[in-house]
Parts: sequence; C-alpha cells; structure tokens
Amino acid sequence: MKPKLTALHAAHLSFAGVVCTGAVVLFVSTAKAQNLFVANAWYNNILEFTPSGVQQTFIAGDIWADGLAFNSAGDLFASYPATGDIVEFTPGGAQSTFASGLAFPQGLAFNSAGDLFEADGNGDRINEFTPAGSESTFASGLYNPFGLAFNNAGDLFETDENSGKVYEFTPGGVRSTFASGLYNPTGLAFNSAGDLFVGCAGNGYIYEFTPGGAQSTFASGLDAPQALAFNNAGDLFEADANSGNIYEFTPSGVQSTFASGLGAHSLAFQGQPLPVPEPSVLELLALGVPALLLRRRDLAAWFTKKPSA
Repeated sequence: MKPKLTALHAAHLSFAGVVCTGAVVLFVSTAKAQNLFVANAWYNNILEFTPSGVQQTFIAGDIWADGLAFNSAGDLFASYPATGDIVEFTPGGAQSTFASGLAFPQGLAFNSAGDLFEADGNGDRINEFTPAGSESTFASGLYNPFGLAFNNAGDLFETDENSGKVYEFTPGGVRSTFASGLYNPTGLAFNSAGDLFVGCAGNGYIYEFTPGGAQSTFASGLDAPQALAFNNAGDLFEADANSGNIYEFTPSGVQSTFASGLGAHSLAFQGQPLPVPEPSVLELLALGVPALLLRRRDLAAWFTKKPSA
C-alpha cells in the first residue's frame, strides 16, 4: 500500500527545502548593491548615490561633515570638525548628537564589537566610543591622525598625515609602524583580499600594500586623493578633493569618473560588505546541500510512488 505522509515527514521535506533555499540566499546576498554616501564638505551637505550614479541629498544645512561610517544597524555617523561633534543619522535621516567637545574629529571607523573609533586631528589621538557613547582614549601622541580602517583581524590602521606614516594598532592598543615615508597620507581602505590602499594627498598617488607590507603604486596623477572606499564588487572609489571628482577604479586599476562637481572629504558605502563565511562553513554547505537535495528527492519519490500489485 501507499505510505502515509505524516506531519513529521512533511516537516523533513520542508526543512530540506528551507536549508537549500537559505544556502542560495547566503551566497546571493553577498553581492547586494550598496549606495555611496559622500561628505560633500565644500557644499555643506551629505549626498547619496545609487550604484548607477543617481544623486540625491541625504542631509543639508550649516554643516561641514568630514568622516563617515555606518554601524551594523545602518545608522550613519558623521564627524563635524568645526563644531567638534559626531552626529548620528537614522536611515530615514533623523539626526542626533552622539558625541561633542572633540578636537577636530576627522576619520571614523567601527570595529566588529560596534565601538566607534574617531581620529581626533588637533588632539593628536584616537578616541573610542562604546555604542552607548562612553568615551575613552585608545591612542595618543599621534601627528594629525586622519583616516581609520580595520582589517579582518581586528587591527586598526591609521594614516598619520603630518608624519607621513601609517600606524597599525592591535585590539589592545599596541602600536607599530606599518608604512612610512608617505606624502600626506589621508584616506585608506582594505579590499576583500586584505590589501591596504592608501591615498596620499601630497603627491596624488594611491598605494597598495600587501598584508606583509610590500608596497606598489595602484594609481597616480590624481589631485589630492582625500578618501577611499570599496564596494561589494571590489571596485575602489576615491574622493579627489581638488578636482571635485569621485573616481571609480576596477580591481585591475581601470579608472572612470563616477561623479563630478563635488567637494568630497569622505566616502562610505551603506552597510559594510557582508562577511565571507569561514572555509569550514563553505565546505559544510558544499557537502550538505547536495545531500539534502538528494534526501528530499528520495523522500518525495517514496511517498508518491505507486503501490505494488
């Protein structure tokens, strides 16, 4: 006789389908498009660009925004050097003051725990803020800290503009020199391979550094590269301060103009690139998903086969 499809068996079939679907969503979601936010300091606004370059104003007024960074909840944080504030914006644009009384706040970056790090230019230090706003000094004795970025290991990198150095800090605050002899290093960003890209406003170069510190020239002939940011596709965006352009570079270095007529000081993509699963997780999915598909097919065939004579 034909077997009876019980609730337990039906749940088994549904679970297999959900797991397989979830695996597909996991991989597809890593390619999610991101909007680019630009601190357009010369024109007292923050702009938002779609991936195709459509521009709109996110916030405007009597502001001079410099550093930009998103937290994991999608709120945008902006540093205001002239007033010494860090301002938080919800995705809908509602504004509140997150911190105040700072000495020329510039670059911003979040670590994996959700703490906000701020390069305090005139204070020659890096401040750390908990999500609740509690402030502490993470590093001091710097020389006009400008840009901040974290690598995948949780180490913080900082462009020390006036000393021409890039410093690396462990999560515990131990400092070492990663690169030196640079000409006014400003913006910096990591690609998905862990290579560090540094824009030097003094000579118009973007340098690429391997995790081991080997240096090469990625781009040249720029006009005061001020900020760098990668999108999920691996393209590098650069705010060219003196020309008023934002340039886009493919991973191989092909340059094009993404936007012009701006006075951009900082760039940030909406939401951080989604983390790539650890190899062990990928291996489990590679092995488990086909097995679940086969199991689901066999169960379905068993419960729909014709009764034997």
